[in-house]
Amino acid sequence: MENVDISRKKIIVADLDGTLAESKIKVDREMGEIINSLLKHVDFAVISGGSYKQLLKQFVEGIELDRDAVSRLYILPTSGSEMYRFADGAWEAVYSEKLSGSEKKRIFDAFMTVEKEGLYVRPDKTYGVVIEDRDTQITLSGVGQDAPMEEKAMWDPDAKKRIRIKERLDTLLPEFEVRMGGKSSVDVTRKGIDKAYGIRKINERLGYGIEDMIFIGDALFEGGNDYPVKKCGVYCISVSSVTESKSILRGFLQNLCRPRKSLP
Repeated sequence: MENVDISRKKIIVADLDGTLAESKIKVDREMGEIINSLLKHVDFAVISGGSYKQLLKQFVEGIELDRDAVSRLYILPTSGSEMYRFADGAWEAVYSEKLSGSEKKRIFDAFMTVEKEGLYVRPDKTYGVVIEDRDTQITLSGVGQDAPMEEKAMWDPDAKKRIRIKERLDTLLPEFEVRMGGKSSVDVTRKGIDKAYGIRKINERLGYGIEDMIFIGDALFEGGNDYPVKKCGVYCISVSSVTESKSILRGFLQNLCRPRKSLP
């Protein structure tokens, strides 16, 4: 990773699963303390494919937020199709691109077609919901939302199953955005909504330019669900683990806390 002057950045944006926490696992205490400390100096936003409720459970509840710090935190669930901030003692929506009833039906019908055609074969044992209505996004989880991480990783280790599903959904749902997420998911939102959409909304709603942001994610490779952020010009740092993310964020914190030399 090349050196970057974090003191010139005004907001840190990060992916959640595989970056700040293990998939569907609550942010651990150490990561929570790091983020809480960073929030004393910069704004912090999390963009995830997970639902609003999932982000509250997995991310927000894992951090003992100071009263002042929470006002600098933003969460963007379902791939940036909505944004929430904390104000007047509660989380409120800044915007939300909710799918209509007819849009949801089209997407569910397409998933049913994919299953009938044998492109998705439901495992004998699944964990929790397989096709989930996240209000702004419909998500297929190959072995279920609540599957252990090792089960998710084993179901489609080379992504070939999801590539076939995505290719078919692209033909069935040309007016929607279809992408692979996490280890075992396929997400569908309105056309044009991805993590780059969330970045643009941070720019529009919060007033931060591309040069003010820094993004950290584990799927910045072409085809990964973090890749759209890279394409829109944000300075990006690729990580391979939560441990690596902690190291990078600690480095940011040390930089931000370092005393500035006074001018002669």
